[in-house]
Amino acid sequence: MAISSLGLGSGVLTMDVLDQLKAADEAARINPLERQLLTIQDKQAEFNVLDATMTNLFDSIWELKSPTLYDERSTSVSGTSVEVTASANSDIQSFTLNVLSLATTQIEQSGSFTSATTAGLVATAAGTMNLNVNGTDYTINYDETMTLDDIKAEINNVAGADVNATVVQVASGDFRLFLNSVNTGTTQDITITDTTGNLAGTQLTTGMTAVQTGSDAQFEFNGQLVTRTSNNVTDLITGYDITLKEVGSSTVDVTQNRDEIMMRIDSFVEKYNSAMTYLNKVTKNSIESDERGLFSSDSTIRNMQNAIRNAMDTIGGGVSNLYEYGFDIDKDGKLTIDKTVLNDKLDTNAGNVEVFFSGGDYDNGDGTTTAIDGAFTELYNVVETYTGLGKSLDNLQSSISDSISSLEERKATAIERLNNKYDTMAQQWGAYDSLIARFTSSANAFIMMVNAQSAASSS
Repeated sequence: MAISSLGLGSGVLTMDVLDQLKAADEAARINPLERQLLTIQDKQAEFNVLDATMTNLFDSIWELKSPTLYDERSTSVSGTSVEVTASANSDIQSFTLNVLSLATTQIEQSGSFTSATTAGLVATAAGTMNLNVNGTDYTINYDETMTLDDIKAEINNVAGADVNATVVQVASGDFRLFLNSVNTGTTQDITITDTTGNLAGTQLTTGMTAVQTGSDAQFEFNGQLVTRTSNNVTDLITGYDITLKEVGSSTVDVTQNRDEIMMRIDSFVEKYNSAMTYLNKVTKNSIESDERGLFSSDSTIRNMQNAIRNAMDTIGGGVSNLYEYGFDIDKDGKLTIDKTVLNDKLDTNAGNVEVFFSGGDYDNGDGTTTAIDGAFTELYNVVETYTGLGKSLDNLQSSISDSISSLEERKATAIERLNNKYDTMAQQWGAYDSLIARFTSSANAFIMMVNAQSAASSS
């Protein structure tokens, strides 16, 4: 806090005077550094937004240059007899499936037991029985304390991978063990043999009867009869997963998944327009400083902006250009996509669209092909020159950060020097103020003495 005097109160060398001198020094030495620091910090904030915008554009280009995007498949089924899914890069085609019969499981039921929970009805002593399902043998242990429910649990525990056991009360006092094969097909035979001979009866052996015989599925693929052991068919056409649901005919269409392609195209258009709009903002030239973009004089940003603009006009490997695929850039630089044009291209030659976008051998239509990198691969390479790790934008970001650090260091040093300077001046001025005060006091005493002598002489 300023005080009226630095010493004994001479009234000459005051703190107000010192504060005014320090404020003038700060205006000359500190304020310019603060203005520079604010400008470069604004530039850093602007750069962070620009960097995020360019990353979004870069990612959207990467998605369009990836061949896997064009390998995705979409299926539609007319009818309710089947369900079909198609994996990426599987064949594009249409076909009919006429389901004649579904595959079924083998179901066996035991003879009758009067109770499911009474011990002694199943076995008279400890022993084992052999359960065979589709040629696989399982050893089932039993003893005289086990109930029908216990036998069910033991079968599920030991042979649950191939058979499901359950106990059903079919009538009053009539309980039966049902064995249902897990898998379908004609080979799912189920038999039980009493190995030890200690079962109480034959209900679980010769008393077992078939409720349903396992059968194979039969269907026609484009009129050709096909037989499979399961209703889930994965080996008919590579990449197709077919589930037979009911008897009847269905027509299946497997096409390229254009919804995914169009979604990625829309994303690219949006990200491109966002990036170019922001680039226009930060590189804007104007005689008015408040309208001028923070990167208006930065060659890195301007070069990137021009490189992307030029690439949009030239990419395509010489076989075509983006505009022939429905893209257009208006006079304001806004990118649009005519999906009707793009869909026509996909209808005509979907393979060529994939090659034009992502690279490969482009069909020239005259029996020859041209190897191209792909339009979006070319654009990716252009943008990556600036946005890639350790590339131009990273270098610019480092330069901005270094400038901020340097200015902050210079400001701190300048503040320290000024504080030291004026601390020293305050001490010096305090000493001068005390000296002046003493001189003033002595002079006043001398004047008073002279005045007193003069008065005495006059009287």
